[in-house]
Amino acid sequence: MSIKHGLGRGLDALISDGGGSAAAVSTIRKPVTGTVKIPIQKIRKNPFQPRRKFTDEAMVELIESVKKRGVIQPLLVRPSGDGYELIAGERRLRAATATGLTEVPAVVMEASDNDSLEIALIENLQREDLNILEIAEGYEALSAKFNLTQEQIAARVGVARASVANTMRILSLPAEVKQLIASGLLLPGHAKLLAGMEIKDEQVLFANRIIKENLSVRNLEKLVQKARRTTKKKRAEKEDITASHLSYLSDRLHRFFGTSIRIAPCRTLANGKKIRGSLQIDFYSTEDLNRILDLLGITEE
Repeated sequence: MSIKHGLGRGLDALISDGGGSAAAVSTIRKPVTGTVKIPIQKIRKNPFQPRRKFTDEAMVELIESVKKRGVIQPLLVRPSGDGYELIAGERRLRAATATGLTEVPAVVMEASDNDSLEIALIENLQREDLNILEIAEGYEALSAKFNLTQEQIAARVGVARASVANTMRILSLPAEVKQLIASGLLLPGHAKLLAGMEIKDEQVLFANRIIKENLSVRNLEKLVQKARRTTKKKRAEKEDITASHLSYLSDRLHRFFGTSIRIAPCRTLANGKKIRGSLQIDFYSTEDLNRILDLLGITEE
């Protein structure tokens, strides 16, 4: 397990900046103290903690690390009543509690509710165990809550602006594809390639192919490039159904049948020749086929 030392470029910049940079959206003050030891019982959890899921495997690894080395990276807290409120470091606090520690290293700082949320978001985004969808949602939260541009988010978190843009596009993927990403069935590279596709039904189709055929990111990239070349060739011909209406029909049929639908419209070639269209309905088992047949009103005699 890799252990991060220090606060990271984005979070460290937030704390030491004091609101002086042009990109700053909050006036976060400098720490009130250096690293001090604080009794765990005096720390209450952050009500603005944006992360709700803490995987068992990751927590077990962190607990083992704390048992051997203690809490290396200090928590961030702010004064609250006769104790403190956690700003960042809930996983470390949970691990310390699980190992029976009575106190933890922490940095005390003054911070508003908005400051606390912003730091918690950035601290989470700098972790290595987030999936690409969680990162995209974190970027979106920074954008929506603090009106940050992609360039400002990149500076806060310490990544390239293009990386922020490509990651945020994942949020536009269909819900079923995002569920596959959240479940760990699709890699970040898969997700970014799928987000670059224009047709949502194709995004779902390729997502399912990745799992069924165990496609690597490189193999998916080749398939996507081939699909794009085919699409460009088709655009040189006249299609009898407009792209917007085709998308509408695909969406309606997808909702009706509850499975992936592909419609290839009739095409008129330059010489006037007609090319027939097709409608393809996917099914994944005999029971699934029978369900679709029932929807079509087709029953065995």
